[in-house]
Amino acid sequence: MTERQYLSVKALTKYIKRKFDVDPHLSNVFVKGEISNFKRHSSGHLYFTLKDESARIMAVMFSSYSQSMKFIPENGLNVLIRGSISVYESSGQYQIYVQEMLPDGIGELFLAYEQLKNRLEQEGLFHPDKKKRIPVYPKKIGVITSPTGAAIRDIITTIKRRYPIGKLIILPVLVQGKQASTSIAEAIKKANDLSIADVLIVGRGGGSIEELWAFNEEIVARAIFNSQIPVISAVGHETDFTIADFVADVRAATPTGAAELAVPHIEDLMERLLNRKNRLYRGMSEITKDKRGKLNLLENSYILRNPRKLYEQKWESVDRMTDRLQRGQEKILFQKMDQFQKLHKVLATHHPAMKLQMHKEKFIHIKQQLTQQAKIILHQKSSAFSTKVATLEALSPLNILQRGYSVAYTENGNIINKTDKTNIGDQITLKVTDGELFCTIDHIEKGESDG
Repeated sequence: MTERQYLSVKALTKYIKRKFDVDPHLSNVFVKGEISNFKRHSSGHLYFTLKDESARIMAVMFSSYSQSMKFIPENGLNVLIRGSISVYESSGQYQIYVQEMLPDGIGELFLAYEQLKNRLEQEGLFHPDKKKRIPVYPKKIGVITSPTGAAIRDIITTIKRRYPIGKLIILPVLVQGKQASTSIAEAIKKANDLSIADVLIVGRGGGSIEELWAFNEEIVARAIFNSQIPVISAVGHETDFTIADFVADVRAATPTGAAELAVPHIEDLMERLLNRKNRLYRGMSEITKDKRGKLNLLENSYILRNPRKLYEQKWESVDRMTDRLQRGQEKILFQKMDQFQKLHKVLATHHPAMKLQMHKEKFIHIKQQLTQQAKIILHQKSSAFSTKVATLEALSPLNILQRGYSVAYTENGNIINKTDKTNIGDQITLKVTDGELFCTIDHIEKGESDG
């Protein structure tokens, strides 16, 4: 009988994994399903479950593949997946390793566009309160676009025709390709750091969604939002809408339209200046006419023809006011003198010396009463003291000793008043009138009352 060979779990799992890896049908599979339990790890790897109505399979997409995706996978999204099937040895579970993922039923770029648009809108980047006003008369106009496209020619031609006094500053960037979004964002930041313009035009000519995609990137949207210089977006044609259009302070349908929004028309300015010049002339003419009429009135007025009459009347007014002032001063002086006399009388009746004398007499009277009361109380206390001394002398033990009695104490100083408090041989002390006797008990005899 052949001896059985038992495999370890690790060895068995490796064997099964090898079977999966060498199967040509599992090395390049195409699967569609719904994403659930989606998780993006800090490493950039994507972990999720791909399911349909009847089954599910674990899926992994490493960051080296997920970086190229334009959209963000999320739970509930139906996707088309290309990958390989293998076994994850630690758990012994087979799963699909995704190399490519596309939305099922909707374009990848359109889905990425909608996802970013919704997220930035929720953050408030499109809110009207965040929009900055375009300056009416900008001195410097910054243009961020391709230096070789039709857009730059349209912008330059329009601004030179409409507003030749404006200074154009061109910041050439890439507007198509992988590096385009970074190039545009850096140009916007540079324009702000150097404060090189009063308004920025950011855009390019028309094209497909792939060609316009740089203006749908988050880095460009945030650069426009963070710009302290007002931004006019000019991307594509009138029907083309990008994320940059929603974030910008003003959206122009075309690059030419952006140039028209950025600067006023020189003819409009000349017309405004002419109108204001005419209004200024008319206003000055009316003011001059009004002032000349007032001057004529003043020149023909009675006061200017007879100026002495003016100050003669003022002299009379001054004399009258001087008389009134003197009478008022005398009246106030008499009132104050009367008040002074009344206050003097009141002060005399309330002089501190009189108050002091009155309180001095009161103090002497109280002192006499206090002395009398002290003598009475001292006599009463002396009598009471004598009475108590006599009582104490009557009750004093020394008086009892004078009559021939003595007091016996134990060695501990306790009074002996009964025979049972001592024993034969105890040392006791007898207190007599002129001293103490130290004795030893030789015999104890109880009285009849103790029996």
